[in-house]
Amino acid sequence: MSHVGVPRGTVRKRRSLALLTAGVLTIPALAGCSSDSEETSRGVPQDIAPAARDRVADGSTVNWAVDAMPTTLNAFQADADSATTKITGALLPTLFPMDAAGQPKLNPDYLESAKIIEREPKQVVLYKLNQQAVWSDGREIGAPDFVAQWQALSGKDSAFWTARNAGYERIEKIERGADDLQVRVTFAKPYADWRSLFSPLYPKEITGSPDTFNDGARTALKNTAGPFQLKSVSKAKGTVTLVRSPRWWGDKAKLDTLVFRAVAPKDRTKALADGTVHITDVDATTADRIALALRDGSNGQPLAHGPGADLTPAAALRSWALAHGSDEEQAEIAQAAREKNRKAVVAYGAEQKALRGYAVRKSLEPAYTQLALNGESGPLADDRVRRAVARALDRQELAETVLKPLGLPAKPLGSHLALAGQPGYKDGSGALGDQNTKEAQALLADAGWTQGGAAEKPKDTKAGSEAEKKADKDEADKTKDAEGKADTEDKEGTEKTEAEEKTTDKDEAEDKEKADKTDKDEEKADRAAVGSDDSAASRAEGLYIVGQDDKPGAGPVQAPDASTATHVLAPSRAAAAQSLALLRQASAVSAVSEDGTTAEAASKATAQDKATAQDKQPGGAAGAYAPLGTAAPAPASVKGPLGKDGKTLTLRFVLPSGPGSQSLRGVGERIAAMLEKIGIGTEITKVPDESYFKDHIASGDYDLALYSWPATAYPATDGRPIYAKPEPATDGSLLVEQNYTRVGTDHIDQLFDQAVAELDEKAARELMKQADARIWAAAGSIPLFQRPQLVAVDKKLANVGAFGFAAPRYQDIGFTDRQAAGSPADRKK
Repeated sequence: MSHVGVPRGTVRKRRSLALLTAGVLTIPALAGCSSDSEETSRGVPQDIAPAARDRVADGSTVNWAVDAMPTTLNAFQADADSATTKITGALLPTLFPMDAAGQPKLNPDYLESAKIIEREPKQVVLYKLNQQAVWSDGREIGAPDFVAQWQALSGKDSAFWTARNAGYERIEKIERGADDLQVRVTFAKPYADWRSLFSPLYPKEITGSPDTFNDGARTALKNTAGPFQLKSVSKAKGTVTLVRSPRWWGDKAKLDTLVFRAVAPKDRTKALADGTVHITDVDATTADRIALALRDGSNGQPLAHGPGADLTPAAALRSWALAHGSDEEQAEIAQAAREKNRKAVVAYGAEQKALRGYAVRKSLEPAYTQLALNGESGPLADDRVRRAVARALDRQELAETVLKPLGLPAKPLGSHLALAGQPGYKDGSGALGDQNTKEAQALLADAGWTQGGAAEKPKDTKAGSEAEKKADKDEADKTKDAEGKADTEDKEGTEKTEAEEKTTDKDEAEDKEKADKTDKDEEKADRAAVGSDDSAASRAEGLYIVGQDDKPGAGPVQAPDASTATHVLAPSRAAAAQSLALLRQASAVSAVSEDGTTAEAASKATAQDKATAQDKQPGGAAGAYAPLGTAAPAPASVKGPLGKDGKTLTLRFVLPSGPGSQSLRGVGERIAAMLEKIGIGTEITKVPDESYFKDHIASGDYDLALYSWPATAYPATDGRPIYAKPEPATDGSLLVEQNYTRVGTDHIDQLFDQAVAELDEKAARELMKQADARIWAAAGSIPLFQRPQLVAVDKKLANVGAFGFAAPRYQDIGFTDRQAAGSPADRKK
């Protein structure tokens, strides 16, 4: 059992919650090459139809879809979500929003300047506020607001219900500067990510007391300081309505009204067609429909898709014949079906016509999807097995499967702590190694997982011992349910026989009963050792065991005689050397030799030279081969999962089951097929979307899972709780913070601690690259790819769409054609 989100001494929490909308998750390839210097490639640009403000009309209303009504408007509470972030972004000060390159950028609407003015003996940051910056009640934004927020988030007063306090606990004091427009912040300990603080900034009326902090900002914000102010929150209508703020001192908002409307992902195509939203994130299916609508609108041809599109001429003729036939009952049924189809075709055509008013704007979302490997217990507690899983993945294939059809670059992500295009991004996957099936199999063999291992007795038992008998009995009991109806009938027959023999001597009957049971248990255990295709688990709904198909040729392979036997490579020595090499590569991931060659590349070349030399030696290295006469194992795909000590190597792969999760499930099934090739079986368990994260990921009820983390401009702060080494609690459970893989090391923690206190930005980035290499080597989290960002937008709207890294400038959003303002979304309310 693990306590999730409980920190060591202070509460640390990720700036955003894990992204769990599984409908559009992306994946890349572990086959990506590691670069020897910082990446120079740019990230995918944002797609927002930019327009100068003078080309955007004043007035009108825009409806923006969110997943659900926000449960709180306090971004520092545990139940804050993406809707909270969107809404508060238009209402409250963000001092350093992210720009298009994923860097924090000073916001001139609130700050004239902000910089470190002292480093010794203590770090001091001086904020100079924009002299026009005021709250909506007319009060100046100033030091009292900074002080109140620091005291609420410092972690010193447990009466404040906060989800995170990273950075605030390092502040020693906050003072007024030379005048009311200056705020002087002194840190007790150096803090490199000081720009992450005070965003969003709440007024002191909210953060000044536990009562107002805990409850005062959940459904209302009376005092704001953004281009918009809050007008109303309607749970009945599922809307949060903002209006232009008359107190705003910056560029005047182009829109009169901005409405955030709760629309479930499955209802968004209809919402677009009905005209109830102007802006919404969509999945690939809806994006395809919009693309088809735009295409069909220009060719003037009848629709070749939608309801009835796959109806053949023969089927259409048969339907007409039934509808007009002499059999009245059949005719009535056929006519009803034809009418239903006709209505569906008309409705679909109307929707397609309405969808022509939208465009899909595409980029890569500032978030990445990972394969998480739960290392708390089971086979994945062994780092060799985790590395084998990682080295089995063809991430490029996975990336192309999801991103290529969308017209987005399918390039694997090479870092846990930065995305391509961000400063400091470097592909560190070389610390783990490229995809390599043979090396993955070698790692598994070194960990003791072999063909036939599932049939072996545990090494700590002796033949005929009580321990072995108990193990046989336990194994038989475990497979009892899997025997099905045949076993039930056998049992009934046995009971009948026993009943008939009650007339015999009592002692003889008991002896016979024990003997029969022993024979039966041994028979069951033998069957269980080689696997049972009709087990209860494999019949369970939502469960598919990969690698245990009843395929032709899956039977036992006969060993050849000694004269024709193949010499089998025993990889234990190589795997041990690879383990040591991983740590060396991680340590040297940023080191470059005088001739420009990285230590990593030099290490790889040396290892390849040694391997080549060894291959040329007669017989190879001592101890590298199995004894003469050992049969070559059949391919894992033929013989099924590996085993050890009587147990099969099967991992529980948990995936969401919702209709919007098809893409994610497809990725999971491809991963399972890749693992099957190296002898790892997977039990794919599909669970409801709403319980996927809380009941499985956060609680640790999984072996393998796919989920996403948002990007950050502050990896030293935001990354630490995700990769911190879990620590045992007094009750024996684990304190995992947000490290749901339960994999970490002291060295990784030390690198994070050093980076967060390093005020030299270049040095801090180097420390983060070293930490990333160590995280790769630990193989608890395998970054796959940035998620695609698909946003359907009214074609006449400007400065909105797929923002990528950047935060929206809400005051610039509007229609480029005044007459079109409010269309199509105002057609129907």
